[in-house]
Amino acid sequence: MKIKYAVVFIFIVALVIIEKESNIISRVSDKMMQRQTPQQTTQSSLDYGNTTQNNPTVFDMLLSKVNSTEERHANQTEEQEQQQELQNGRKNILLMAATRTGSSFLGEMFNQHGENMFYLFEPLWHVAQMPNKTNDSALLQGIYRDVLQGLFLCDFTPLEKFLSPPPQDHVTSWLFRRYSSLALCEERVCSPVIKEDFERYHCKNRKCGPLNLTLASQSCLSKRYRVMKTVRVDHWETLQPLVEDPRLNIKIIQLVRDPRAILASRMVAFSHYQTWKSLTWDGQLPDNDEEVKRLQGNCDHIRWLAELGLSQPRWLRRRYMLVRYEDVARNPMQKAEEMYKFTGIPFSPQAREWILTNTQTTQGANDVYSTQKNSSEQAEKWRYSIPFPLAQAVQRLCGQNMKLFGYRFVDDAEMLVNKSVSLCEDRTFR
Repeated sequence: MKIKYAVVFIFIVALVIIEKESNIISRVSDKMMQRQTPQQTTQSSLDYGNTTQNNPTVFDMLLSKVNSTEERHANQTEEQEQQQELQNGRKNILLMAATRTGSSFLGEMFNQHGENMFYLFEPLWHVAQMPNKTNDSALLQGIYRDVLQGLFLCDFTPLEKFLSPPPQDHVTSWLFRRYSSLALCEERVCSPVIKEDFERYHCKNRKCGPLNLTLASQSCLSKRYRVMKTVRVDHWETLQPLVEDPRLNIKIIQLVRDPRAILASRMVAFSHYQTWKSLTWDGQLPDNDEEVKRLQGNCDHIRWLAELGLSQPRWLRRRYMLVRYEDVARNPMQKAEEMYKFTGIPFSPQAREWILTNTQTTQGANDVYSTQKNSSEQAEKWRYSIPFPLAQAVQRLCGQNMKLFGYRFVDDAEMLVNKSVSLCEDRTFR
């Protein structure tokens, strides 16, 4: 009996020691892995595997304790993050998209939330329009990051550097699409109109003079929710510092769309895209053409963003959501509910009413910039405006995107315009 009790006692002591040492083992292992070359890492993994085969009982016990300890710490960290979000109460949301993906429509779903919402439409437009813009992509993305960080903190100072003409005493004569933000057109932010014929000062519901950025900052600080829409950011290196900034409590919604639909929409909205019609024959495009390179590069960046976002790295966990425009267009209320739930922002009656009113109308059917359309029709409209050889060319350039996001390839012109064939597969993204 004494021997039996002694064995039990030794086993209990061993378990206690294993638990205390698990964190040390994990840290030492991480440091060793960082110092190893890839070849050494591979060899270490092989050696480690051989050890487990020789002594599986000890290894299984150790691995089980280490994993359970790490899992417990991870769960505690997530619970602490959730508690911090609840205590903070303020939500910062970045709507990230490419041009002509329906991002204005998506942004309006949040802009219409109500008095607690501060929404900005394309604030990075001013940075992109600056004279002598740098060709250094990393530097430009760094500027985008700093401006977004300031705006999420309700500081317009970083943006002021790129406004033209320069603001005087924090008052700007023009902000791009100011009228698209209900918060920037509120009475407390609206200054008197100096010249009646200066229509660019006007907001949708009232005439407003130059924008006082100090008042805009005060309005921003008074809101619980801040949402910004941009088509300029396409690198996670730009976004990771924002996500990891404890002051921001930021979440990201990435909007994607069928690349064939994107091209068709751009050909209608932008004059220089008309050249695409003469670029293709039988689905072939000149590989050295700048427009072709630009479209392919755009597709690549969208896919890289989505692949990393969907992989849910530790720093992005519970902070990234992928949304397809086609799903929003076909089921706007349902997708809006899902997005609001993801952001933690209450789905307000005002937002519900706007969606109901503005997704079943033909009022803006012929306006390429309107957010008032029959949304379900818009999801399929492109199929009847793009020639099959061009659709075929886009499939070749952006095929990996289409597979990732669940867009079906068309084999011929008849399939392209066949309404009974859906080109958007049912897909759930986590």
